Amino acid sequence: MMCAGDGADALAQHYHQTAARLAVNADDSAIFAIALRTMSAHAHDLGHRTPAAVHLAERAVTIAQGAPPIVRAYTQAQLAVAQSHDSRRAALSALTTAERLYGQSDVTPGPFTHYPLGALHYQRAQTFAILGDRPGAISALTTSLQLRAPVERHARALTQAHLAETLLRLGHREAALRQWGAFLETYPTLRSTRAARRLDNMRRLLHPHRRDATACTLLSRAAPL
Repeated sequence: MMCAGDGADALAQHYHQTAARLAVNADDSAIFAIALRTMSAHAHDLGHRTPAAVHLAERAVTIAQGAPPIVRAYTQAQLAVAQSHDSRRAALSALTTAERLYGQSDVTPGPFTHYPLGALHYQRAQTFAILGDRPGAISALTTSLQLRAPVERHARALTQAHLAETLLRLGHREAALRQWGAFLETYPTLRSTRAARRLDNMRRLLHPHRRDATACTLLSRAAPL
C-alpha cells in the first residue's frame, strides 16, 4: 500500500503477488483473501474496470468464506465497489452483507484483524458515488471522516478531498471549500501520489470558481505544493 501510495504501482503489484503466494504456501486462506482483495482495490484505484479486477474481488469473497467475519466484511466491501460499475443490485447486496458481517465482528488490533469502521464507510461512499447516489456518498464520507482518528492523516486527507469534490458536484460550494481547506492543511505532511491526484482534481474543479475569494485563496495556497 505504501508503494501504491507513492505511485510505484508495478512494485506494489509485485508485493501483492508475493503476499498471495506466501499465503497459499502457508495454507492461510484468510491472508490469501486479503491479498486478492487488496489487489482488486489497487486495480480499481488505477482505473481498471476489467472483468479480471472484479474476478479478484469475487475470488477474495469465495476464499474468505471460512475466515473470521471481519475478513469477510473486508472482502465484501471491495466486491461492492467492483460490482457497482455493472450491477446496482449486486453491489448493494454485497454492501449489505459487508455491513452485517462487520456488526458480527470482534475487531482486535493487528495488521490482518483490524478494519476501521471509517474505512468501511469510505467503501460505502465509493459504491454510492459510482451508482450515482451523491447524497448517499456525502453521508457516508461525512461519517467516515467523523470516525477517522487524528493520526490517520492520509485517510482523512483523501476523504476530505473526495467529500469536497462530491459536495461541489451537488452545488454545495461553501461546504466543499471548507473541506478542501482542511485537505490543504494536511497535504504538506504527506508523500502520496493519491493525494497529489486529489490536489490536481481540486485545482481543475476550482478553476471555474477562481473569482470567488475563498476559492482564489485555496488555489494560491495550492500553487507551490
